[in-house]
Amino acid sequence: MKSALLVLLLVSAAVGQDLNAQKQKAREAAEKSAVELRLDQAYAGNENPKQMVDVYLPKKRNSEKPLPVIALIHGGGWVNGDRLGYAAQAIQLARTGDYAAVTVGYRLTKEAHWPAQVHDCKAAIRWIRAHAKELNLDPDKIAVWGSSAGGHLSSLLGTSGDVKELEGDLGPNTSFSSRVQCVVNLCGPEDFTQALMFDKEGKPIWKDDAVSGLLGGNAREKPAEAKAASPVTYVSKDDPPFITFQGTKDQRVAFLHAETIHAALQQAGIISLLVPITDGGHSSVSHPEVKVRGQQFTDKVLRSIESTIDTSPLQAP
Repeated sequence: MKSALLVLLLVSAAVGQDLNAQKQKAREAAEKSAVELRLDQAYAGNENPKQMVDVYLPKKRNSEKPLPVIALIHGGGWVNGDRLGYAAQAIQLARTGDYAAVTVGYRLTKEAHWPAQVHDCKAAIRWIRAHAKELNLDPDKIAVWGSSAGGHLSSLLGTSGDVKELEGDLGPNTSFSSRVQCVVNLCGPEDFTQALMFDKEGKPIWKDDAVSGLLGGNAREKPAEAKAASPVTYVSKDDPPFITFQGTKDQRVAFLHAETIHAALQQAGIISLLVPITDGGHSSVSHPEVKVRGQQFTDKVLRSIESTIDTSPLQAP
């Protein structure tokens, strides 16, 4: 028992040291890029390090008008990952002088099951709005951008803006809206009533530790939770515009999920763009053109920069 506790303490210390090193790297990179970095901003009224955001602000803005915001939500199967993983992209966004970026932390499934993750993300969006005047941000121009589990949570923020039971009551800013105005979804799971993966014969693979960790059990054994955690469940005519990128041979989240959310949004009359990555796997969303087209999409929606977004398939490297 003592040896197990010692191992746990050593692991915790190592994780803490690693995070501190990442924070220092982020500070140094932000300083070089003329970006103001505000780490560890608590949004839930407590000191839980997972329930915090990091804020990236340009020191030189291209306009005196309040800045639109891109909130970045990390992936990791809802069980791994940290908001510092999006530090580089947040700095790139803020250094343009056209955006503020906010990287969002949320409780992982080792700490809490569904719906904790969406409650956290919604509280983070409300925090942004509550601090918009102080930071000179535009509370009516917030985009969310996430990959994999982060794509799922970004999609859920997009489709559940009018769903009271998903709001939660975290933090001091519950009077503010958690709605977002734009979603950039990279290979996010969209419908847990369907399997995330299929075998070579096309049969669904229901054993999925990440999904079980999120829902508190196998999706087939938790049908109510599976439906409630699915972004496609809440699609309605007042949802924001979406753009979705996904590899056609993604073996972690089947391309079917991208097609499902895209079709549901279009049926509801929502602007939805789908960019397939031909022969791409789960990591193919790191294709450099994804960031280019995703940024072009947010520019169009949040900054009214007219353009035609190319939805032709990308070829996986």
